[in-house]
Amino acid sequence: MIQDIYPSRINISYRAHEITDKDHLFVFNSEGKILLGKEDDKIVFPKSADKSDAIYLFAIGEEKFFLSTKTVEDPPEGFEYYTVREVRKLFSGKEVFAAFTAYHLWRWYADNVFCGRCSAKLSLDERERALRCPECGNVIYPRINPAVIVGVIKDGKLLITRYRTGFAHNALVAGFTEIGETLEDTVAREVMEETGVKVKNIRYYKSQPWGMAQDVLVGFFCEADGDGTIHMDEGELKYAEWVKPEDIELQPDNLSLTNEMMTVFKNGRYKI
Repeated sequence: MIQDIYPSRINISYRAHEITDKDHLFVFNSEGKILLGKEDDKIVFPKSADKSDAIYLFAIGEEKFFLSTKTVEDPPEGFEYYTVREVRKLFSGKEVFAAFTAYHLWRWYADNVFCGRCSAKLSLDERERALRCPECGNVIYPRINPAVIVGVIKDGKLLITRYRTGFAHNALVAGFTEIGETLEDTVAREVMEETGVKVKNIRYYKSQPWGMAQDVLVGFFCEADGDGTIHMDEGELKYAEWVKPEDIELQPDNLSLTNEMMTVFKNGRYKI
């Protein structure tokens, strides 16, 4: 999955580091595209020694990553702007995880310039990853959206879906947790809403950060409760079927929790 970058590890803890000319800098344009270079199919990050416009984001191993507070529209020579979806398709390895995580933090900073309580301009907190209002004291922390990925099993088959718009490859039932719900509640509701199937025996599998949508994804396997007749939400999905392991078509990359869950079922490594 995208976070599987061993032997490297990400350290997301906030520190008041100052950027040097050896550090990596993330630059975004007004559309939220990431400025990157490409050498031998690997990402090359911009570098900057300008200490006045860089916010420390995180470290991967000994490499430090910063975010530019300036919006740059015209890419310099040797660099191009990429959407996060393009990054997913074109690159692999720890650089993709860095790009997704940087996008998550950029989105939060970009969406929180002014205080939602009194409208004063927010300031960077010096001690933790937070934005603080100098007028009313309001403190804003990074937003993380909990969402579930659900592998529903019946009679040795897995419930495979495809979205009506957006991502074109096979997927599993997925959705965001609503206020007042447990994650298990979300599993049952999302499966019912998207496919009309009731579920039982819900079991946690694994979780994953997914910066593209500011998510933390939580994977569950469960069983269909009843005959498993599908009543697909045609506004959300264009495909929903029970599929035998040998017939499951995997996604073209190994970045997502969804693809890992389909893979372990396809290869007979998960039974419920």
